[in-house]
Amino acid sequence: MPSQLIISLKYIIHTINAISEWTGRLIAWLVLILVLIIVYNSSMAALFSIGSVALQELQWHLFALIFLLGAAYTLKHDEHVRVDIIYQGCWMDKRKRAWVDLLGSLFLLIPFCLLIISASWTFVHDAYIFQEGSSDAGGLPYRFLLKAAIPVGFGLLMLQGIANSLSSLLYLVGVEPEELD
Repeated sequence: MPSQLIISLKYIIHTINAISEWTGRLIAWLVLILVLIIVYNSSMAALFSIGSVALQELQWHLFALIFLLGAAYTLKHDEHVRVDIIYQGCWMDKRKRAWVDLLGSLFLLIPFCLLIISASWTFVHDAYIFQEGSSDAGGLPYRFLLKAAIPVGFGLLMLQGIANSLSSLLYLVGVEPEELD
């Protein structure tokens, strides 16, 4: 593989990894905000029998954002859930794992992300056109903002899948992982 191509692929991998790292660190703050809202809302309900529909909805909105926008960060750090029956087998060396990662990303992860992104556009568009909000009195408006996190989150996940695929490809052609950083 020509060295200029390797340098370009390393740059792409580094850029995507930086995006995933940045979004993951930003999303981590949402976890703290979510915990604080839950503590506040629970305390108000337990101590004063006061509840807020908007705060309850905000809790699940934040959870959805954490899940959707944090998936790429989780994949980057190899902390995602997967079936490890094949991957963890004692017969799986690094080279075979690189093949599993490459083929899994190319034939499963990336097509699935593309499917979700394309299917969610109408969903987001309609929510925006109709200015969809909560059906509950006192609920949150602008639900299209939350729904827009679906294609964004899967777009980020797809980008990280591309970076992982390129890393596996480079490993398979002889570029060691330490050289990728």
